[in-house]
Amino acid sequence: MRAWLPPLGGLRCFEAAARLGSFSRAAEELHLTHGAISRAVRSLEDALGVALFERRNQRVHLTAAGARLRDAAASAFDGLAAAVHELRSTSRSPVLVLSCEPTLLMRWLIPRLPSFHALHPRIALQLVAGGGPVGFGEVDLAIRRDDFERDARVHAQFLFEERIGPVCSPRLRAQVVSGAGSRLRLRARATRLHSATRPGAWSDWARASGRGLADAPSQGFEHFYFSLQAASAGVGVAIGPWQLVRDEIDAGLLEAPFGFLADGSAYHLLSPAPIAPESDAAHLLDWLRSQA
Repeated sequence: MRAWLPPLGGLRCFEAAARLGSFSRAAEELHLTHGAISRAVRSLEDALGVALFERRNQRVHLTAAGARLRDAAASAFDGLAAAVHELRSTSRSPVLVLSCEPTLLMRWLIPRLPSFHALHPRIALQLVAGGGPVGFGEVDLAIRRDDFERDARVHAQFLFEERIGPVCSPRLRAQVVSGAGSRLRLRARATRLHSATRPGAWSDWARASGRGLADAPSQGFEHFYFSLQAASAGVGVAIGPWQLVRDEIDAGLLEAPFGFLADGSAYHLLSPAPIAPESDAAHLLDWLRSQA
């Protein structure tokens, strides 16, 4: 009988649409388009020769056949999910999937990974780039700055506060600042570097430092990472978070004439449930805090 089963992909699309009562919500959950869900369901209906949904007034409603298949599909997928969870939890080397904001991942986390592997060689850590709300299930843990509204059910463990300041290439310092000590000022002709992913970085620093910002030449970049690379290259002066630029400052590739100030935000390790003591996640949390 298994040879007569339709493709699992189509069944998965149908089950999500039936459970959520919406093709659009199913598309969001499965990271597909509304059209892909609709085509998968239509193909399944053609293969079975029965209608699974009634389409009325731009909404869908399960038929009796659809309700029967929904119950069977839900039971099957629940069984698969339970088996996968059991296998992962009993594996000798479970993979811990950690999502991290891209710039922090590239400039802070990855350069420090060798020390984590040296301390915990048995923990298999898989890194994925991501930002904003977290889809737990696809990932186990996530490092995020608290610049968005978190689900109240998500558990957050503090890692470090965000401290920011203007950074530039050492060879550009004379073109960026004037004066010294309490009289240190940004030069009006210094090109300020901005990014689309942190459009308020300069105003955040101005507020934290109590300094005004006069009009100045500017250049924009699509991503925060690019603005920091441009600062290293001598294109202009960017706002750099301490954790993201500390290695380049230590290496003499960047300098921060004004130092760093807390901007009121912080990074946390997010998890869908409390982190159990002595678990792989607990070891990762301890290591992350030690690196901050």
